[in-house]
Amino acid sequence: MARQEQVLQLEPPHELKFRGPFTDVVTATLKLGNPTDRNVCFKVKTTAPRRYCVRPNSGIIDAGTSINVSVMLQPFDYDPNEKSKHKFMVQSMLAPYDMTDMEGVWKEAKPEELMDSKLRCAFELPLENDKTHDSESNKNVSSTPIKSELSSLPKSASSSLDDGEVKKIMEECKRLQMEVQRLREENKQIREEDGLRKRKVTSMASSPHSSSSQAMIREEGLSTRVLALCVLFFVIGVIIGKLAL
Repeated sequence: MARQEQVLQLEPPHELKFRGPFTDVVTATLKLGNPTDRNVCFKVKTTAPRRYCVRPNSGIIDAGTSINVSVMLQPFDYDPNEKSKHKFMVQSMLAPYDMTDMEGVWKEAKPEELMDSKLRCAFELPLENDKTHDSESNKNVSSTPIKSELSSLPKSASSSLDDGEVKKIMEECKRLQMEVQRLREENKQIREEDGLRKRKVTSMASSPHSSSSQAMIREEGLSTRVLALCVLFFVIGVIIGKLAL
C-alpha cells in the first residue's frame, strides 16, 4: 500500500542552505506547519547525525499551528570542490486521539501511516561584497548604541567634557589628595605624642615602686644590724654577770 502524502508544510520545502564561514556553528531554520485539524507527530532525521544538532528533533504539532526547527551545523574545514551529500528527512504521522506515549506510537505505527519529506543540504560561502557589507553593517550596529547613549546623556554630563571643567576637576582632586596627606601626618603626630605620654606615665608609675622597694631593703638591713647589736650586748651582759658571781 502506498504511503500517504506529507500533510506538513515545509519551509524551505526541498533544500536547507548553510552559509559560511564554517569556522563556527551555522544554523538554518526549518519551519513545519500543520494545516490540518489533527495533531501531527514528527521526527527530523539526518544522514550525518554527528555533523548536525537539531532542536527540537521530534514532537507534536497541534492542529493549525507551526513550529521552527533549528538545524545547527557544527564547525568543519570547508572544501568548495566537495559537494554536500548530507540529507534530512522529516517523518510525520497523524497523532492518535488517545495518545499517551509518543515513542510507543512510533514503534506501533504501520508503514502506510507514515509520511516523509526529504531535503538536501547546500553549503555556500559569502561573497567579498557581502563580507564588506556585513562588516559595515556590524560597524553601524555597534556604533548606534554608542551614539544613542551619548545623545541620551544630560547636558550637565556632556558639558563636563569641556577643558575648563576637566582642569577644575583635576585641581579639586589634587587639593583633596593634599588634604588627605595632611590628615595622615596629623594622625601620625598624634600617635607619636600619645606614645610618649604613655611612656612617661609608665615611668612615673614605676618610680615610686622602685624607691619604696629600696627603702624597704634599707630598713631590713638596719633592723638586722640592730638585732645583731642587741644579741651582742646580751651575750656580753651574760658573760659579765657570770664573772661578777
